[in-house]
Amino acid sequence: MPDFVLAVDIGGTNIRVARVSDTGRISHHLEAVTPPKGGAAVIDEVLKLLDQIPRQRVRALGVDVPGVAYQNGDVWAPNIRAWKRFPLGGRLREHFPFPVVVDSDRNAFVVGESWKGVARNCRDVVFVAVGTGIGAGILVDGRLLRGRHELAGCIGWMAVRDEFLPQYKEIGCLESHAAGPGIGMAASSRLKRKLTGQDVTRLAREGNEAAQEIMRQAACYLGMGLANLVSILDPEIIVLGGGVAAAGDLVLKVARQTMKQWAQPIAVRQTRLVSSRLGGAASLLGIAKLAFDAGAAHCK
Repeated sequence: MPDFVLAVDIGGTNIRVARVSDTGRISHHLEAVTPPKGGAAVIDEVLKLLDQIPRQRVRALGVDVPGVAYQNGDVWAPNIRAWKRFPLGGRLREHFPFPVVVDSDRNAFVVGESWKGVARNCRDVVFVAVGTGIGAGILVDGRLLRGRHELAGCIGWMAVRDEFLPQYKEIGCLESHAAGPGIGMAASSRLKRKLTGQDVTRLAREGNEAAQEIMRQAACYLGMGLANLVSILDPEIIVLGGGVAAAGDLVLKVARQTMKQWAQPIAVRQTRLVSSRLGGAASLLGIAKLAFDAGAAHCK
């Protein structure tokens, strides 16, 4: 008989929950909008969704958040109102008799990819999520690299230019130029109309030369960030995910070329750069694996 955990992926826009088996099978998948007022309303929505999922043989609960998760279960999530040192883990533990694990979505992504994705069985892995923001989950010799303040992987702050612009203070240099909002802002300025990153991707695919040039520039900046990761971490594989990464060769080809040009040459020849095939399932699988590990440790 398989064992299960409850997996919850909390995003700034949507909440997704599921039951995940110890073989990685996802079932009872449910989704709802993240309450705009944030705070405890998000917990209420999570509990409402989890109440609809069977609890037989469930060993733990895993929850990932779009921000920082501290060891005591407190979280900081800038895209969710009133979630600055919010006691998410403590509040959830009041409702469940089994272990509750809270972690960042970037850590969930890299664990999911190494468990059931394109990085399966790899021990030195970087998952780079490129969407509304940019962040990285990092495995070194099979272990999550967290940093002293749980901030390892905040690669949106990588410096890839020599001129400091005011927006870098809020979201970082790399994120300003390679994430979706930055791409949209660059295109809006150049094409004189309001555009999102998705709009720019569509226009580039349709042959708009200005949009194509903006995507190439963003991919160059991303490639420089990837080169820094290769030179510092010497990973076996880098997995790209998120909305911008889903643009495929509009981004991946130029990013790979730039990475090879700038990175430590011996390391980069042996580092694979691939796109995620799990998509959003990576975070659910990853937080589920972390919950399974916590449940097993609890039973010892």
